Amino acid sequence: MDLDMKQLAVAIKTIAEEKNLPEESVKEVVEQALAAAYRRDYGDREQEVRVSMNLITGDLTAYIPKEVVQSVEDQSFEISLNDASVMKKNVKVGDTIEVEQKIEDFGRVAAQTAKQVILQRLREAEREIIMNEYEDKIGTLINGIVARVEGNIVRIDLGKAQGIMPRSEQIQGERYFPGQRLKVFLKDVERGFRGPQLVVSRGNSQFIEWLFRAEVPEMESGAVEIKGLAREAGVRTKLAVNSTVQGVDPVGTFVGGHGTRVNAVMSETGEQEKIDIVVWNDDPATYITSALSPTRVSKVEIDEKSMKARVIVPEDQLSIAIGKGGQNVRLASKLTGYEIDIVGESDAEPEPDKTEAKTVVQKLKKKTELESSLLEAIEQHGTDHKE
Repeated sequence: MDLDMKQLAVAIKTIAEEKNLPEESVKEVVEQALAAAYRRDYGDREQEVRVSMNLITGDLTAYIPKEVVQSVEDQSFEISLNDASVMKKNVKVGDTIEVEQKIEDFGRVAAQTAKQVILQRLREAEREIIMNEYEDKIGTLINGIVARVEGNIVRIDLGKAQGIMPRSEQIQGERYFPGQRLKVFLKDVERGFRGPQLVVSRGNSQFIEWLFRAEVPEMESGAVEIKGLAREAGVRTKLAVNSTVQGVDPVGTFVGGHGTRVNAVMSETGEQEKIDIVVWNDDPATYITSALSPTRVSKVEIDEKSMKARVIVPEDQLSIAIGKGGQNVRLASKLTGYEIDIVGESDAEPEPDKTEAKTVVQKLKKKTELESSLLEAIEQHGTDHKE
């Protein structure tokens, strides 16, 4: 016999334990495969056969639904009224009954087919279990170990499954090597041809938020909160925080005593990524001023309709406000939602009013006329004196 039922019964329990699958699910997969094998050897491929397996003895029983008829034409789908009456009382023509049949053996081809189907269905069942388990963890931080690095893709072992971290989800400048322990943010679970694909990230903004959640217990109680976050992974992050409890300093809470909390986050992201923590404010001008920290701002002109802001800073603060490669102003724009234009104080001087300019011209004209009249008077006086 190609398929040992007793061994298969033992294997079902073993597989369930090893793959952390419910025993009933594994048994169901096997029974479906054996039903397909039965149809191949003993029945018709169109039959709806149900197979039940006793995990203790390994005995198999097939249940074949058949229609009760007076005269049987197709034994695969029909049973005579006389035979049906022996199995079930008060049965009548037109009824459907399940006919039990013990399965003693399978042919070689059917047994091989059953094995292939069992393996395939088990893989599908395992993927489905993984999918259901990790779907609940989407949007959270999980621990992983780098399995291997393949070009721009890093494969992360997450325990029961493996995640992929594409280049776009990595921290700029960070190096990965097999065996390295990492915290990753589970971004998505994608259903693919080869089963569920777990996409993880260390480069997105939510990764930073969850790192702070682990370090700032006041976030859990709701005493402080993150109102905005803008990040360029591996370079710089700006965090806008707020306190919902009077007397609680939100920035100090996130920084921690001697910077312990923010330093713990930076040690996970890499020391090269700077983190600016600023106070959120519902006044756009005040919020933008904070967001441009550490810049000293002279004035903020807001255009709420177009969501634009003109920020005037001292000349010596221009480079700080803009930042290397425009990084500071770019992150401040992302954080506040306003398009920010940085202007130096000398470039921000208002144009003279036309009325004022006209008055100046008139004054100059009067001055010229006065000077001319004075010169004429002196000349006239000189002429009179000579005479």
